[in-house]
Amino acid sequence: MTNSSHKDVVQRQFGEQASAYLSSAVHAQGSEFALLQAELAGHEGARVLDLGCGAGHVSFHVAPLVAEVVAYDLSQQMLDVVAASAAERGLDNIVTERGAAERLPFADASFDFVFSRYSAHHWSDLGLALREVRRVLKPGGVAAFVDVMSPGSPLLDTYLQSVEVLRDTSHVRDYCAAEWLRQVSEAGLFVRSHARQRLRLEYRSWVERMRTPEPMRAAILQLQQAMGEEVRQYYQIETDGSFSTDVLVLWAER
Repeated sequence: MTNSSHKDVVQRQFGEQASAYLSSAVHAQGSEFALLQAELAGHEGARVLDLGCGAGHVSFHVAPLVAEVVAYDLSQQMLDVVAASAAERGLDNIVTERGAAERLPFADASFDFVFSRYSAHHWSDLGLALREVRRVLKPGGVAAFVDVMSPGSPLLDTYLQSVEVLRDTSHVRDYCAAEWLRQVSEAGLFVRSHARQRLRLEYRSWVERMRTPEPMRAAILQLQQAMGEEVRQYYQIETDGSFSTDVLVLWAER
């Protein structure tokens, strides 16, 4: 039995894998980077919060376009990777700050933009974090959230959450579009648009990035083979364990 809190699990999981996320193709590439950059056009004086920054890919893409980026994460090891890489890239307008999404150590209305990519499914309280996003955004400020999305169907949802937590014990939940829309609205933000993308995940790199223990890897593969055809077709599961999943790109304004 362990007394570790969820924050402890998150820090342990990602601290040990910080460097792997810097070189991860899934995290370093994506059409959403161009969308974030386009949103910043004409806002050279803006201050941006990269919420749950991980290895800093969002920060690196947007820093040349704005005055300042705050890379914020629960893992100090991740932040160390971000700071070192930012220095190597000559991005001296990136600063790092450590903490949880549910309790942001920033003043009210202190950011023009808040961007969060592949982080929200680790937050222990999505609604509280979204209320914090609204608080730190300036009036008229813009938030963008990019995250793995549940299809909403109970069967497909149960499968997705199962393989996610087998792979990574810091996983909390992949929310469906309806859950996102409700929680964003309840937090006092206005949803401007939302769209679905498709993400292909190569099994071996997916589990190795998290150093998933071998028994858990075997359980994922066994579960994939045991599921019905509707699950296997939706996620395009291959014999080697590789699969596709949905990603939500949601834009909101204060």
